[in-house]
Amino acid sequence: MKHDLNHLLEKIALSLSTYLEKVLPPLFEDWWKQAVVNNLSFQQRRRMEQRGIAYLGALDLAALLRVLDQNWYQISNKLGLTSESLHFVKEMQTIRNRWAHATAEGFPLDDVYRDLDTLQRFAAVIGADDTFIQEVRSSKAAILAKETELSTKGAIITPKLSQTTNGNCAEFEPGQIVCVKSNPTIRGAVISVLPGKPENRFKVFVNGETQTYYASQLQAEDVPDNEAEFFPCEQFHAYLTALQIRYPGLSTLYSLNAARVDFIPYQFRPVLRFIKSDRPRLLIADGVGVGKTIEAGLILRELQARRDIRSVLIICPRPLVTERKWMNEMKRFEERFTHLDGGALRYCINEMDLEGVWPEQHQRVIVPYSLLDEVLLYGSGSDGKRKRKKGLLDLDPPPRFDLVIVDEAHHIRNQDTFSHKAVRFFCDHAEAVIFLTATPIQLGSNDLFILLNTLRPDLIIDQESFAHMAEPNPFVNQAISLARAQEPEWPARTNEALDQATATAWGQAILRHNPNFIRIRSRLSDTDVTNEERVQIITDMEAMHTFAGIINRTRRRDIGDFTIRKPETVVVPFTPAQQHLHDELLRVQAEVFSRLHGDINVKFMMTTIRRQAASCLFGLVPFLEDILNRHLKERNIFFY
Repeated sequence: MKHDLNHLLEKIALSLSTYLEKVLPPLFEDWWKQAVVNNLSFQQRRRMEQRGIAYLGALDLAALLRVLDQNWYQISNKLGLTSESLHFVKEMQTIRNRWAHATAEGFPLDDVYRDLDTLQRFAAVIGADDTFIQEVRSSKAAILAKETELSTKGAIITPKLSQTTNGNCAEFEPGQIVCVKSNPTIRGAVISVLPGKPENRFKVFVNGETQTYYASQLQAEDVPDNEAEFFPCEQFHAYLTALQIRYPGLSTLYSLNAARVDFIPYQFRPVLRFIKSDRPRLLIADGVGVGKTIEAGLILRELQARRDIRSVLIICPRPLVTERKWMNEMKRFEERFTHLDGGALRYCINEMDLEGVWPEQHQRVIVPYSLLDEVLLYGSGSDGKRKRKKGLLDLDPPPRFDLVIVDEAHHIRNQDTFSHKAVRFFCDHAEAVIFLTATPIQLGSNDLFILLNTLRPDLIIDQESFAHMAEPNPFVNQAISLARAQEPEWPARTNEALDQATATAWGQAILRHNPNFIRIRSRLSDTDVTNEERVQIITDMEAMHTFAGIINRTRRRDIGDFTIRKPETVVVPFTPAQQHLHDELLRVQAEVFSRLHGDINVKFMMTTIRRQAASCLFGLVPFLEDILNRHLKERNIFFY
């Protein structure tokens, strides 16, 4: 049986390579590098280079399964595959690893049967030919026949089954809470029993969907009442804390008071949106002065509370490096960052090339856009005297940061610049990414597409898909504005705007089937919508924006007077020397204007220079002298 299943694994590898050769090229521009080479492990890439492999058919099953797994999001979106199909991909990786290390004794027949059953289901997912699937079925039938033969000789001991309420023999009852033996964090309630041989299967409701497991994969979580334990209050609190640390929730912030910042509720919205997203990617598009830097720091703190965050890269314009803005802001979060100049960045690339790891002393760094040039990306050629410098694209493995923060991300909206290509490179190999920009909504649609495509290329694939997703958003925004304004008959007008949203292609396919959307429409049809319900409706409609999961937008007008700038006039008297220079400057300038323009209103023409002189209060005598000399020189007038 060991020989037979290994033979089937070889055949499924061939079918999988054929499947990938068909589905990957339409999804990627350079599919071999982007979808295959970049997604293999370091050892697999090294083996591929040593053997000179240049096509999928030469890869082993482990490498092919990894390619499928790493590109699953794009493939499943294109072909409409279900999450259950991904379960079979994961199971196939386990089967391959188990049979690659099989002993001479082999495996029990029931394990072999289960592996064959998974193999058959996986073959259906990748569209293997019917001949192969029939061969797997024949192998399963042979195992059943062999088990029947052994059972008649008393060689098989049937496990003891518990009696259910309806009299059927099964290991678990419907409604019973069970968990997966290999991963006890996966737990749920048994929905139904699927009797079968060599063992029963059970449908279990897990994480909002139904999964099917064999009896040997599950264990009961029932605890007899007589075994209940009582803990002191402090120990019970410690236990609850341990549970929260071990199983992080999506509605609890673990870093709420972990920074020296005031508690401003709206600044925690991006953090909550970030931890609830399907991928750790977010564009923070808040208005000027709202606090995007603090919001990025809060996300960093929350990530540190949930996982091990060691390496962080911040990319920003050079003036922010010169002013040490990010370095000072991160001190609020007890984070120490260093600025990388050209020499330090070159050192990091050389170390990465030699050692395969980013230098430990430069794990938290700030890099200006100005360093992201052609040499950094592609390296420099050898001129006979100097050795060639390698670029980022030459590094294998590439540098991987736990978090990449890109400030003023609108600087990369031009895809032809080296800054854009370098930022995309770092984002493609980062665990989590945050884009910060104050004006993405004012940018053209093409610029917004480029930002979102760089941030989530798996979701925003091309211009066509972007336009398709964005089509209902203007109508959703209109509905939100109407609900906020609370004008007369706003429920009916809001419903009309939502009707226009559902008239789009995306609205017909996705929006009108959304349960929240149906509930909102039903509530708006009522005549008595309370103010609390109106606020909840606005929140729910904001969540229906097609980019709500990857964009956080907080405008200054949405948060009251907190960020409204209130200038105040501060009167500071001149020193005697400053007063004398100020008066002389204005006297000379007035005389110049009088000579040049005669009876024209001199006071009006003096407006600009009066403002310039009045703003220079402390120790700026050379500046005032420069203003005077410049104005006189422009008119070829010289005073001695």
